Amino acid sequence: MKKPIAWVIDTTGYVTEEMKAHPDVYVVPLNIHFGTEEFIDGVDLTQAQLYEKIKAASEFPKTSQPSAGKFAELYDKLKEEYECAIAVHASAKLSGTIASSTAGADMSGFKVYAVDSLALSYGLSGLMERGWELQKEGLDAEQIAKKLEKETADFRNYILIGNLTQLYKGGRMSGAQYYIGSLLQVKPIVQLTPDGELKPIDKVRSHKKAMKYLIDHAVKDHEEHGVDTFQIMHGNTLEEAENLKREVLKVIPEAQIVIGDLSSSLAVHAGEGTLAFMWRRSPQ
Repeated sequence: MKKPIAWVIDTTGYVTEEMKAHPDVYVVPLNIHFGTEEFIDGVDLTQAQLYEKIKAASEFPKTSQPSAGKFAELYDKLKEEYECAIAVHASAKLSGTIASSTAGADMSGFKVYAVDSLALSYGLSGLMERGWELQKEGLDAEQIAKKLEKETADFRNYILIGNLTQLYKGGRMSGAQYYIGSLLQVKPIVQLTPDGELKPIDKVRSHKKAMKYLIDHAVKDHEEHGVDTFQIMHGNTLEEAENLKREVLKVIPEAQIVIGDLSSSLAVHAGEGTLAFMWRRSPQ
C-alpha cells in the first residue's frame, strides 16, 4: 500500500532539522555557478566556503533551478512509494524552480500539487509545516494544497539586505530600486510582497533604527493577531541575529524564535550580512 503524500521542498527554503529527519520530505537543491564551476546547494559547499568564494570571485556567482529532468527522476522514484506529492517552491517571480517541478511531474506522470509559496527561506518551510498540521487533521492532498495557497497571504517578512550590489547584479532588483537603496547612509527595508516580488518598502538612516522598525512590526502583529512565533534568517551574521532575538524577547517575552542560516542559493543574491525577520499570522 502506497503512502498518501510525499513532501518536496527546494533549497531556497530553510531546511529545518525536523525536515532533514522526516521520512517523507525530499529536498531538491539549486545549483550555484562561479564562472564555469558548478556546485550543488547544500552539498558541495559549506556556508563558510561560499562566503569566502564570493569574496575571492572576480565576478558575482549565479544560481540556476534544478532541471525538469532532475525533478522527473525524483518523481519517478516517488510514484513507486506515494500516491502523490505536495511540492512547496520559491516564488515564481524570483525562480523558475516551480516551473521545472511542474514540467518534471508531467514528464513522470506523477500527481504533484506544486505550491507557489510567493516567498523564500522560512516562507517555504512554514507552509510545509502547516501542511503537516493539515494532514494530521485529515485533509487530503488537494485540500491541503488549496489551503496552503490561500495561506501564503499570512506570511510577513522584513529584510535588511547585506549587499545590494550582489542582489542587483544577480537580477533580483531593478536599477531604480538599486539606486534608491544605494543612497548614502540609507538602509533599505526590502520585502517579498504578497504577489511574490522583492521590493524596497521603506528606508531608515541607521542600523539601530532598522532594528526598531523590524521589532515594531512584530509587536504590532503580536498585539493585533496574537503572533508569538518568529524566524530570524541571516547571511553569516549570527551575532546580529542573536541580538535581534534578545531585543524581541524584551518586548514579547513569550516569543518562540528560530534562528537559521540563509541557504547558499539565497546568500548568493542577498549577500553576507543580510538579516531577515519573518513570521506568519495565525491561520483563520
